[in-house]
Order: sequence, then structure tokens, then C-alpha cells
Amino acid sequence: MGITCAIGCISLLNAQKTIRVDNPLNFSRKEVVSIPVSQLTSFLNKNKEADLRIEDANGNPLVIQWLDNNGDGQNDELLFQATVEAGKKAVYHIVADAKAPIPNPEVSAYSRLVPERVDDYAWENDRVAFRVYGPKGQQEALQGIKSSTLSSGVDIWLKRTELPVINKWYKGYLTDPMYYHKDSRGEGYDPYHVGNSRGTGGIGIWLNNKLQVSQNFVSSRTIAEGPLRTVFELTYQPWSDFGVKETKKISLDIGSDFSRFESDFESEKPVPNYAAGITLHKNEGEAQRNDKEGYYLHWQKIDDAYVGEGLVMDPRIVEKSIVFRSDIPDESNLLVITKPHKKIVYYAGFAWQKSGRVRTKQDWENILKKQAEIIRYPLIVKVK
Repeated sequence: MGITCAIGCISLLNAQKTIRVDNPLNFSRKEVVSIPVSQLTSFLNKNKEADLRIEDANGNPLVIQWLDNNGDGQNDELLFQATVEAGKKAVYHIVADAKAPIPNPEVSAYSRLVPERVDDYAWENDRVAFRVYGPKGQQEALQGIKSSTLSSGVDIWLKRTELPVINKWYKGYLTDPMYYHKDSRGEGYDPYHVGNSRGTGGIGIWLNNKLQVSQNFVSSRTIAEGPLRTVFELTYQPWSDFGVKETKKISLDIGSDFSRFESDFESEKPVPNYAAGITLHKNEGEAQRNDKEGYYLHWQKIDDAYVGEGLVMDPRIVEKSIVFRSDIPDESNLLVITKPHKKIVYYAGFAWQKSGRVRTKQDWENILKKQAEIIRYPLIVKVK
């Protein structure tokens, strides 16, 4: 008994903080949550950042990630993944234990610039993968090189493995340009056409039944590779009749179907709106809008399986939404048109039948509904 008490007492002495995470919604959630460094002052006054560990209620160590958002060399927040049942709370402990190893996850969120295929920027997690196109790709596309893309639309890669694929697929591309366009390894592939459309989550300005869009990004900055959250920033040359300067910050959490897009705008002239979109390709599939709850979906068969794409946005910033169909290639999009705020935040994502995430359009709509509620009612994190 004495030995057990001694071990228990040491554990309690090491516990510097208790973290309580409350879930106000009626479904269970497993999400990345953030603790601002300002709430860890009492711990960091006595201990090093490198010694910090987070344990669940059973004493199991969790994956953690420090995040420096502004690149000043000082961490701004601490991330971990919380699991909370519907309408319940979960308790975690912050402890100082330099000898305890931090778990090294096999699956992760990840992003990077990809110079081996011109200059794509690609990002992924255990469920989804995306990419956008850079300045060299634009230059080559304007020169007529077929393998390059002139577009600020967002490409999606269909995954059916939780393991990372970006590095593997681009390595395969070096010897076989069709490597990731074939679903021959049971991991997924890229059959998705973007062109000048918005892909899944590209932005524009809607004016006179025409979409004005930027060209490829001109610079990128990786803020965090992962493993719980990957974050990066893209900048664009001034675009549209209004001289819009755009900086876009994109993040993706482990376990999520949705990337978070945060665009900051400046313009030479007053802008009528901003519009986030989903391509309808050649007017295929079903498009559905819900302005009241702020979610929008497209359900389309690509090759032999269905893909659900979606946007989720705070309804308060939405002016209207439209399904615009055109006979001109890449101009058919579902568009969510927002008021011309200087900052627009929205979520864009997808699910593929072969990943096992969805079977029907209703399955995909249910995921979008939940995402809209998650945005409206985030997990409540309290450090004591």
C-alpha cells in the first residue's frame, strides 16, 4: 500500500494543471483543441516547454503539438486531440515529465511545397488530401506546357488509406507522371479536374453573371507541418477589376474532412462580394444549398464511385448562394456569395465512397450538418 501511495502522490505532485473539455452537442466528438500559452504561465514559470506532457484520465500520454503562428520563434498555443462523448466532459492532465516519450503517430496532418512537380502546395491528413498551384506552374501553363495548371481552384486527392500519401505519390510521379492518377495500389488517386473552376473551395468575385478569379499563388510559407494540425499561408498577385490583394491561411486538423480557409483581403476599389465555390464539372451531379444552416454540397459520380464535396460557412456572412451552370468548360460552380468583409473564413472538404466515410448523399449531408454545428458550438476548453 505504501508503494502505491508513493507512486500516486508523485503523480499528483507532477500534475500542474487540469484541462476540462466540454462538448455541448448531442454527438460524440474527437477534435484537435488549443490551449493558449498565456494559460500555461504557472506551469512554464516552473518547467520547460520541452518537459510538458498531456495525459488522459487514465494516465495515457497523448500526442501534442506546439504552434508558433507568427514565426517569431515563440510558441503561441499547445494542441492536443480531445475525445468527448455527447453532452459530456473529458478531463486531461498537464504534467512535467521530461523522460516520458511523446507518442509518435503513424497518421498525421502534413503539408509542404512540392518542387518536384513544378511548385504545387499539397496538404493532407488521415482522411483527405488537397493541392493548389504555384507561380512556376502558371508560367509553364502560359507557355503551353500541358502538365502545368493555371488556376487558383483547389484540387482534391481521393484517399482510402489513413497513412500519408503526398511524399509517396509525388515520388512515384518522378518516374511515372500518371502514378497518382491511377487507383492501382488501394490507396486512392487523383481523378479530379479543376481547370479554371473553383475546385473544392476556391474563391472569386461574382459580378454580372461572371466570376472574377486570381491566378496561381505567388508565394507560400509553411507555418506548421503537423502532426495534429498543418498550417500554411499563400499570397496572390492583385486580381479582379478591383485590385484585390489576398493572403490565404489554410489549416487542416487530423481527423477532419474539412480544411479551414481564412482569406484576408485589401482592395483598390470597393468590392461587391466574395464567393467561395465548388465545381460542377460538366454540369454533373446534384447540388444542394442550405443558407440557413450555412452548408452547401455537391454529390457526383467520378469513375465508379461517388464523391461528396462541401462548403461550410457562418450563415451571418452569406449574402446568397447560387448554382450556376454554363456550357463553357470550368465555369459551372456552386457559389456561396458573401458580404465583402476584409476577412472571410470558411471550411471546404469532401468524402469519397471508397474511403468508407460515406455511402449516400444523405451520409455526406449529415457530415456537413455536424460540421456546421461544430463551428457554431466548439468544444469548451478550460485550464484549471
